[in-house]
Amino acid sequence: MDLKLSGFHHLTAITADAPGNLAFYTKVLGLRLVKKTVNQDDTSAYHLFYGDGAATPGSDITFFDWPVGPARRGTHSIVRTGFRVDGDSLGWWRDHLRAQGVKAGDVTDLGGRQGLIFEDPEGQRLSLVDNGSKTQGHPWERSPVPAEHQILGLGPISISVRDLAPTEQVLTRVMHMKKVRDYPQSAVSTNQVHVYQMAEGGPETELHVLVEPDAPTAREGAGGVHHVAFRTPDTDSLRLWAERVRDFRIGSSGEVERYYFRSLYFREPNGVLFEIATDVPGFTADEPLETLGEHLSLPPFLEGRRQSIEDNLKPL
Repeated sequence: MDLKLSGFHHLTAITADAPGNLAFYTKVLGLRLVKKTVNQDDTSAYHLFYGDGAATPGSDITFFDWPVGPARRGTHSIVRTGFRVDGDSLGWWRDHLRAQGVKAGDVTDLGGRQGLIFEDPEGQRLSLVDNGSKTQGHPWERSPVPAEHQILGLGPISISVRDLAPTEQVLTRVMHMKKVRDYPQSAVSTNQVHVYQMAEGGPETELHVLVEPDAPTAREGAGGVHHVAFRTPDTDSLRLWAERVRDFRIGSSGEVERYYFRSLYFREPNGVLFEIATDVPGFTADEPLETLGEHLSLPPFLEGRRQSIEDNLKPL
């Protein structure tokens, strides 16, 4: 099997305000709540998944709802989440975000593509970038954002490390990514951003690695990111990834059953948590596509505890 990652599967971040989070990502960004479930390792916390109208792998940003303080920004972390839109929509998005009270920058060059940067109400660092080509999206018919402007999916994702070399070794030798370019962090910084590409390219396959040797270490919290997940098609390929990670003597979780997908977790050498997740079976495993996210979904191994789990969750 030609073992390659096809792009981003999802990104999981942290919120301390589930109702506000739901309002921002569905009403301002126009994403669909495609799965309302719980953190399988901490069932007192919601795990909310937002994606496109068809819950396509690669479109999801997800959140753990934890009662924590704000994240401290720094290195050894995921520092910005990109979403792809049609390039002709960037001006519309700038005006829309500002009209919603979001402090959004001007449309400008972001590492070789046109885009704009902004934050959610908890300081989650986000961007919208030109998809680079006309792509058939999967719009959500109930989104407040017009279909032609809706978010197409994730990418690129940016991480920060102090030392590039060990991270690059894992990206290129273990994960089969290819370094394609670099660019300065800003006009006033000597720090460089190095771009690594999966599969055939495009922003949905690009991991941007910012090297910040003098930055403080990030601290997890609300407005920060927990991990990023990469796509593999099925359980057979995930098994091969687990073997490959083990062969390189990288500690991992082993294969973990998440019901909606199967996962493998490990940390790259600068401490950023990576996941490789399968495209199948997807979020329609326990709900019809038409009503995704409307009710609390629990995987079969938690269904017997539904009443106690629901009793411990805040209404949402």
